[in-house]
Amino acid sequence: MATASATFKSREDHRKQQELEEARKAGLAPAELDEDGNEINPHIPQYMSSAPWYLNAERPSLKHQRNWKGEGNHTNQWYDRGAKGFQAEKYRKGACTNCGAMTHTAKLCVERPRKVGAKWTSQSIAADEKIQSIELNYEGKRDRWNGYDAATYKRTMDSYDIRAEARKKFQKEQQLKKLAGKGGEGGEGGGKEGGGKEGGEEGGEEEEEEEEDDAKVDESRQMDFGKVEKRVRTTGGGSTGSVRNLRIREDTAKYLLNLDVDSAYYDPKTRSMREDPNPEGDAKDKFYLGDNHNRISGQALEFRQLTVHAWEAMEKSNVDVHLQGAPSQAELLHREFKVKKEKLTGASKESVLAKYGNAASNGGKGKGGEEEGIPEELLLGQTEVQVEYDRAGRPLRGVDKAVPCSRYEEDVLINNHTAVWGSWWGGGVWGYACCHQTTRMSYCTGASGIAAAEASANLMQANMERREQMKAAQEAEGLQGEDGEGAEEGAGRAKHGEEKKSVVWGADVDLDLKLDKKKLRAALKREEELGREEKDERKRKYNVTYSDDVTEEDMEAYRMKRVHADDPMLAFLGKDEDDNV
Repeated sequence: MATASATFKSREDHRKQQELEEARKAGLAPAELDEDGNEINPHIPQYMSSAPWYLNAERPSLKHQRNWKGEGNHTNQWYDRGAKGFQAEKYRKGACTNCGAMTHTAKLCVERPRKVGAKWTSQSIAADEKIQSIELNYEGKRDRWNGYDAATYKRTMDSYDIRAEARKKFQKEQQLKKLAGKGGEGGEGGGKEGGGKEGGEEGGEEEEEEEEDDAKVDESRQMDFGKVEKRVRTTGGGSTGSVRNLRIREDTAKYLLNLDVDSAYYDPKTRSMREDPNPEGDAKDKFYLGDNHNRISGQALEFRQLTVHAWEAMEKSNVDVHLQGAPSQAELLHREFKVKKEKLTGASKESVLAKYGNAASNGGKGKGGEEEGIPEELLLGQTEVQVEYDRAGRPLRGVDKAVPCSRYEEDVLINNHTAVWGSWWGGGVWGYACCHQTTRMSYCTGASGIAAAEASANLMQANMERREQMKAAQEAEGLQGEDGEGAEEGAGRAKHGEEKKSVVWGADVDLDLKLDKKKLRAALKREEELGREEKDERKRKYNVTYSDDVTEEDMEAYRMKRVHADDPMLAFLGKDEDDNV
């Protein structure tokens, strides 16, 4: 174990210290002693055995790990309530001027202010309070029943006893009334002897049955009182005792209502089944319609409307409404909103009916001014249209298919177009059917635009056909020229012209290209002069003119003087000239 001293140690001392610690841990060397002569366990970590620097510990010790404050004189007692001390007969100097006690001043006196204080009357001097100084320990500070007087619980027991006596008295009066009523009925109806005795026996039996029922209820309460429930999912950790979606054991489990694999999904973790397991069955015969049915029925729908109203009120009206923070305020505002909405709806409906009339009501008037009733088709809800539905409730036949709506504006004509964009398809692109334009947001050109587009397409097609014909004719001439010398010379000249053109315009150079040496030398010289002029712009003349006639020798000189970045010999360029100099 390392010592607490923070002095500098050399490498040799540090090595010896480690060997000593290993020997102590192995039991080969005696353990280290502290200031009191007690042995220190060598297996104690250094961060526990080493004392802080501000304690200035010269020798290793474990005193810094002990409680410095000590236990002290702590107690679990409480203040002696209502205890009084010495009671004087005359006023003493320094006492309370109101009551005469020495333990407080007139400002802190809790007695009723006297018209003339005890300082001037020296009468009814109050006793001194008992002042205690209690220093509680850890348990005493956290004891919730510390200072509680158990004798005060007698008042609670007395109140329960009074209630029990009143209940017994009331039950006895009710039983006497029942017995009196039964005895009178027996005397009037049968006139038999012993009717009162039988009524008394029946009353005794009923009293015994009621006492047994009370005993059963008490036993059940005691059983519930001793029940300990598990707590889960609470903010303080643990559980509420009530677990969601628990079913009665006599009921059928949700996953057994429909054993089809493709039926409603059952989540075993939450014990929930959102969809209806038997959608084809009659709703009257089913006791379970799915968890989603509870969300759209009962008070769940009202609560959803209330929540949406609170959100919209905060967003649109800038009203500070919070459903969780102030539920009563949100409920009141929602009621006022519904009342106002009904009034506005009724007023608008009445204004429309007053202006146009109501032909659907019995009081509606026809063309001739005579009153007409509601049509029988609407009154009875009958129609001749047959609608077929699938198993999921979607209509199959008998109903016009609804056209899907788009979020974009439909049938909007712009830029003089008579058709919308996307009404025409041609050449793999969309366009306008009115002018066959394929550029969106373009101006309509009408029938002339269609004609121009067709003419352009026809011209392009004709050019392509002409080019193919020329190519085919050239290939045929080349094949015929192989038989005669004239044709061969003509083909050679044509080929030489093509090669010359390709070579001049920077195409790949053939290996059998023949160049004039004098022209090539002159072209290299001109290329060098041009390079020097480009490097020094100050030497460039004002009236410099360049010729755009490029020959094969000029292109060869340009290629020879051009520096390639990927040339491996680029680093050695110009070194031979420097060595020769």
